[in-house]
Amino acid sequence: MENPKALGYAQPAEWQPHRACWLAFPSHRDLWLEYLDRVQAEFVALAKAIATSEQLEILVLEETAALAKQLLGDLPARFHQIPFGDIWMRDMTPIYIKNTDGKLGALHFQWNGWGGKYILKHDDLVAAKILQTLDIPQFMFDWVLEGGAIEVDGEGTCLTTKQCLLNPNRNPHLDQEAVESGLKAALGVEKILWIEEGLLNDHTDGHIDTIARFIAPHKIMCMEPTSEDDPNYQVLKDIGSQLENMTDAKGRKIDVVRIPSPNLVLDDEGQIMPASYLNFYISNDSVIIPIYGSPNDDLAVQAIAKHFPNRKVIGLSAKHILLGGGAFHCITCHQPQ
Repeated sequence: MENPKALGYAQPAEWQPHRACWLAFPSHRDLWLEYLDRVQAEFVALAKAIATSEQLEILVLEETAALAKQLLGDLPARFHQIPFGDIWMRDMTPIYIKNTDGKLGALHFQWNGWGGKYILKHDDLVAAKILQTLDIPQFMFDWVLEGGAIEVDGEGTCLTTKQCLLNPNRNPHLDQEAVESGLKAALGVEKILWIEEGLLNDHTDGHIDTIARFIAPHKIMCMEPTSEDDPNYQVLKDIGSQLENMTDAKGRKIDVVRIPSPNLVLDDEGQIMPASYLNFYISNDSVIIPIYGSPNDDLAVQAIAKHFPNRKVIGLSAKHILLGGGAFHCITCHQPQ
């Protein structure tokens, strides 16, 4: 197993400077059906917010490239005709690392469609094709890891969930000790913090980027239900309790910050959606928060803004993107500077 950590590499925290953000323009009518136009509109609003401080690297299909360029106008975007199955770039792209000299590298893990649930043509090749456009060292791994399953603080600590990384649908041959060793070697971390489980109806089996996010060293944000009709009422309570008993790689007690959850969010067919305000994207100058038409939208944006005094904090609609199972963090992947 390759060991980038031994070569001085580590994954930076998301709030550290970015050179670019990778996205994929929503294009598949057979997946998004009558909602595709609205998904594209939410995508464009997100791209405009990110583009105020970051280069956009956007995957497009041949048949929708002209539309993407038209809708994104004069934004600082480079378009790559790389085939993809859907837009969940956080999980399909390489995971970027930097060494002690500040040089960029990339981790390339195996892909199995979130435990075999969604096997779409081309998704398993996206990381390799992106790496063909970048002249950087790359490290190949023979086990499955999605970018949305991990959170790092840039100071030696990684946060993840047992529901995802210890799920037999990912790496049945690896036990917890082996997964921890693999994460430490790949991400350059010293300590793994484990949350038990994530949100109801989450296709990803509990990706951490919907339930708990590092917002600073030894500071983790999670959600607090404000109504007993929250379908994740007990799960969210448990996450906060678990975090309060944790310390980071440097031995510091985790500072737990709670924000309101969206509570109950339903799709047009009355199904519970895995809505989360924590699926935000931290850009160089902003924090872009997905909102869902919940009464708690404004409260959550205000609560998050208190912890990012040096960035604009923006709430943008993501309810149509969420029909596919994720929101803004799930469809973006930052490339460190």
